Amino acid sequence: MNEGQATPPLPDRLSVDPASPHHLAAVFEHAIGIRLNGSERSDVEEYCISEGWVKVPAGRTLDRKGKPLLIKLKGKVEAFYR
Repeated sequence: MNEGQATPPLPDRLSVDPASPHHLAAVFEHAIGIRLNGSERSDVEEYCISEGWVKVPAGRTLDRKGKPLLIKLKGKVEAFYR
């Protein structure tokens, strides 16, 4: 990782899935951290700061397209660069 490189601002809503309209590849060039209600989570697939939710996989369960089945957890969401 290049320390001299400027980091883009984190969006209000971001998704890990490249097929999502909320996916921004430039943001994923840097390590991102997510806190939900004060505890850091490493399994977040999508988040929305203004609405206060994150989506995380529900165990090993897959949907009919073979992607992890996601559940929505609500609370205070904070996104930051590591």
